[in-house]
Amino acid sequence: MLLVLAGIAVIVLVIAGYRLLFAPFREEEKSQEAARTFEEDWEGAPPLDVQLLTVNEYSRPGTPLEKINGIVIHYTANPGSSAQANRNYFEGLKDEHTTKASSHFVIGLEGEIVQCIPSSEISYASNDRNNDTLSIECCHPDESGKFTDATYQSLVDLTAWLCQRFEVPTENIIRHYDVTGKECPKYFVDHEDAWRQFREEVSEAVSAGKEGEK
Repeated sequence: MLLVLAGIAVIVLVIAGYRLLFAPFREEEKSQEAARTFEEDWEGAPPLDVQLLTVNEYSRPGTPLEKINGIVIHYTANPGSSAQANRNYFEGLKDEHTTKASSHFVIGLEGEIVQCIPSSEISYASNDRNNDTLSIECCHPDESGKFTDATYQSLVDLTAWLCQRFEVPTENIIRHYDVTGKECPKYFVDHEDAWRQFREEVSEAVSAGKEGEK
C-alpha cells in the first residue's frame, strides 16, 4: 500500500513539474495565436506591431471589454522613450509588482504602433473609463509633450480607424485629462487649439474612410 501511495505521489509531482516547466511556453503560444487572429480580423488597420502582454494582474488582467464607448489619448511622460521600451515596461510589471499600468496601443517617435492588449480586454490606463474605452499612449521627444509629425499622423490614422471599426463617435475621443484632470497628454492640455485641430483631422479621416467604403 505504501508503495502504491509513493508511486502516486511521484506521478503527481512529475505532472506538477511538467506544468510549471511548460506554462510560460503555453502562455506565449496563446499570445501568439491571439496576435495572429487579431491581424486576420483587422484587415485595413494601420500597420501594427502586435506584441500582446502576458496575462497578469498588473498590466493585462484579461478582463473583458464588453462595450467600447470612447477612445482615450495619453502621452508617456517619459521624453525620448520608444514604443518598444514602454511596451516592455508594461510587460515587466508582472514581475516588479510596483504599480498597475498599460495601454492598448503605444505609438513611437517614428510613427510605429505597438499593440499591447487586445481590443476585447481592458487596459490599466484611464481610471474610471478603463471599462468602456480603448487607450492610446504616445511617445514624445521632449518635456513639452508635443508629438513628432510621424507620431501625430499615426495617432490620427489609428484613432480614425478605431472610430470606424467600433462605431465610436468622434466626440467620444477624449484626453486622460478629461477623465481625471491629470495633465495628460500634456501638449493637448496646454494647447486646446491643437486638441481641437486633432479631433477635426480625425473627423475628416473618418469621413474620408466612409466615402472610400461606398
